[in-house]
Amino acid sequence: MISLNSRQATFLAIVIFTATVIFGYYFPGKPIISSGMLVAIFLTIFIRHTYSTIIAGVLSITIATIYPVIHQYQTGFFTGVTENLFIIILIFFSTLLAWYVKSLLLHLQFDRTHMTSLFENATEGIVLTNGKGNIILANPSAEQIFGYSSDELIGKEIEILIPKKVKPHHTELRSGYYKAPSNRTMGSGRDLYAVKKDGTEFPVEVSLSFYKQNDEQYVIAFVVDITTRKQTEHNIQQKQAELEAITSEIQLLNTQLEAKVEERTAILKEALEKLEQSQKELHDALNKEKELNELKSRFVSMASHEFRTPLSTILSSATLVSKYPLSEDNEKRMKHITRIKDAVDHMNELLEDFLSLGKLEENRVGFLPGAFSPFDFIEETVDEMKTQAKPGQEISFSFDGENEFVTDKRLLKNTLINLLSNALKFSGENKPVHLSASHHNNKLTITIRDSGIGIPPEDIPYLFDTFFRSRNASNIQGTGLGLPIIKRYLNLLQGSIDVESTLGKGTTFTIVLPRITA
Repeated sequence: MISLNSRQATFLAIVIFTATVIFGYYFPGKPIISSGMLVAIFLTIFIRHTYSTIIAGVLSITIATIYPVIHQYQTGFFTGVTENLFIIILIFFSTLLAWYVKSLLLHLQFDRTHMTSLFENATEGIVLTNGKGNIILANPSAEQIFGYSSDELIGKEIEILIPKKVKPHHTELRSGYYKAPSNRTMGSGRDLYAVKKDGTEFPVEVSLSFYKQNDEQYVIAFVVDITTRKQTEHNIQQKQAELEAITSEIQLLNTQLEAKVEERTAILKEALEKLEQSQKELHDALNKEKELNELKSRFVSMASHEFRTPLSTILSSATLVSKYPLSEDNEKRMKHITRIKDAVDHMNELLEDFLSLGKLEENRVGFLPGAFSPFDFIEETVDEMKTQAKPGQEISFSFDGENEFVTDKRLLKNTLINLLSNALKFSGENKPVHLSASHHNNKLTITIRDSGIGIPPEDIPYLFDTFFRSRNASNIQGTGLGLPIIKRYLNLLQGSIDVESTLGKGTTFTIVLPRITA
């Protein structure tokens, strides 16, 4: 087979092209001229430079075009061009064909170079077999792995690389793979072994791939020698076994030591637990006594203040009533009798607060949920509280949402009365109080907003403590029990209460209650 390199092809193309130009000049119109140009163009296919074909084509077309000008005295310019038109077209399309063929050859050469480099330089052993199981190619890594030269492997059955004990079984497996080929990794979950030229068996990993060419099936085997890895795994397993043995001994020693330590510390642990329990009980007792003393102190202070005022009012009014025996003094007597009744009512409210708090502390307050209309219920409560309003005070009410709710009406009414009473009490004349309620998604939200004296920010965290009263409410009647009682009622109702207040502008209490389902 004759082969040309790029330099030889360039030399021949220049020689043929030059000879063609010379012959064309002396022998115009001869077929040898066009043939020489075509040969020169097709020779550029073998030249390495990409644009050599285009250059040859342009030069050939130029020469073919100017021939009529040179020889026009013989045939005429137009006649010469017409005769060479076919040659010009032939040269143009021949140039395109040569360019296309050259591009294909360059791509093939590029792909072949890379494939050859990949095959030759791959670190894995690559063995290619045909449909009969005969080896037709083996790369240098495969030669190194198995100890054979490429000539010794080519033409041999693949079983030459398989240990004798598995050869018969492997032949069946190979036949089955050829019938249903697929890309897969062999040896998953089990060990595979191959055999070298000297008969040495060694562990391998094998991946299989296949392709078809000219109706014949080929199988590619990628082979990796994993002897070093297996040795490393064996060493690791051995070291792990030794480590497990040492760990078992250490665990036994630890168990014995722990038993002795537990035996020695059992008495000390028991003593510490008793000491901690005694300290806890003592601490709890001291805290309870401290809280009790604080409650007693608050109660005495509050009771002495709250009961002294109505008792003094009753005593002075009773004394003054006796000084108006005449019938014309009836209006003065009624004034003092009314003062006596108000004082008695106030004392009764104080006693009711004490009784309610006592029942709550002893868990003697019942919880009886029932269905009712929240709109009607709250409207009735608001109407009842309007009698306690100061001159110019009004209680507005708004409601939206579903008009059926389930909870304990009695506890809820006591809560609303207490909050509305506080809103009226801590707001001045002509100051409105607004109550809004909404029932959505099985939750009843009630908001009571007043325009009263407000609460100092530093007092808000303590509002629900027993007997606590805000510092700006000391001159207003109260026991400090209302909000703690409300808090306990809401706990029974599974609800919550939130407070927002601005000093001198008013306070807003918000209650959220869930619908009781059971």
